[in-house]
Amino acid sequence: MEFQDVVRRRRMIREYADTPVDPAFIDRALANAVRAPSAGFSQGWAFLVLDQPADVETFWQVSTSPGELPDSWLRGMQTAPVLIIPCSSKATYLNRYAEPDKGWTDLDEARWPVPFWHMDAAMASLLILLTAVDEGLGACFFGIEPDYERATRDAFGIPDDFDPVGVISLGHRLPDEAPSGSPTKRRRKDLADVVHHGRWSS
Repeated sequence: MEFQDVVRRRRMIREYADTPVDPAFIDRALANAVRAPSAGFSQGWAFLVLDQPADVETFWQVSTSPGELPDSWLRGMQTAPVLIIPCSSKATYLNRYAEPDKGWTDLDEARWPVPFWHMDAAMASLLILLTAVDEGLGACFFGIEPDYERATRDAFGIPDDFDPVGVISLGHRLPDEAPSGSPTKRRRKDLADVVHHGRWSS
């Protein structure tokens, strides 16, 4: 697919067809993800792949309230056959920039203007989303609620020096699927509203 078509077609897919995802696609999506930029080539990311039904079911059990009836969003998301949890490692970045070629002699987090460890994992996640579109599949990025992060870590053995930045659901799009979610209620902002040349102006 042409790159502009991939960008134009990218949107969050919240319900999936009952069709398995080819493992080769998952490998390609992850191979693309690690081509994302990373500060100092730190590559402080990791990706937990849940592509077995039992693992996917466990995720939903530990990340949602027990006994609570799922709403339409959750019912749709639970149809995804694959979940990828991208994680970032702050320690990897702090240690990388304390190496001789970077020149910092401490691990002070205050040196960082923004948390690049999360930003780089987010850029890697976007490459997974775009790869899904290029493959004709659907994907959605969503967060793990703070109350359920510990249970998610424990269920899948995520080490404490890696932090989940979200979850990517993957699967086959439903035929003729209509747009859903916030884009159906809010318009996309015009470029003139968000782009500023030379100086920020109202």
